[in-house]
Amino acid sequence: MSTDKKIVVLISGNGSNLQALIDQSGEQRYRVSGVVCNRPSAFGLQRAARAGIPSAIVEHGAFPDRAAFDATLLAAVDRFQADFIVLAGFMRILGAAFIRAKPGAILNIHPSLLPKYPGMNTHRRVLAAGDSEHGVSIHFVNEELDGGPIIARSRITVGEEDSEESLAGRLHRLEYHLYPQVVGWLAAGRLQLRENAVYFDNAKLPATGIEHPAPT
Repeated sequence: MSTDKKIVVLISGNGSNLQALIDQSGEQRYRVSGVVCNRPSAFGLQRAARAGIPSAIVEHGAFPDRAAFDATLLAAVDRFQADFIVLAGFMRILGAAFIRAKPGAILNIHPSLLPKYPGMNTHRRVLAAGDSEHGVSIHFVNEELDGGPIIARSRITVGEEDSEESLAGRLHRLEYHLYPQVVGWLAAGRLQLRENAVYFDNAKLPATGIEHPAPT
């Protein structure tokens, strides 16, 4: 029987990060035990089906409020008996009750060099600010939007020719490389969240996490 840790991946759309997590699961020693999605038409559900991974749909519009949605979402997640929850393009804000039920067990990836630019439209905001660098950040999820302790970041240089679309494409390459690796660290027990700080191999990380080089 496999001793690999199990993850459940939450998605809302295309599922390209889900695909990267599936493709690298054997190398990184975790197993995707289930996928939960809030949109029935999401292409990511087809990715899960092709990989033989069971999925569940919890459509947010079917619930009267966030609390009811979160309770059903948590029940759906728990059915997969996963060790960790990995958000991969999940476009709903998790409520406090959900987060408190899974302390130190929820990861998210965000397309900016956090703590800069939490929330939406990060590529547009980087270009508007004239920033010379952009990147992705992986963090533990807490009750603050994109404000949880940072595990790792990877960056690119912003060129004069860059647009929102080109930045998104370049950042995807970082995401597909970094996210499975960080999930692998968590599955191997190398990452822990202690008193709102991240520890890697029992050493406390700086507030900006590990600076990870972009793939060559």
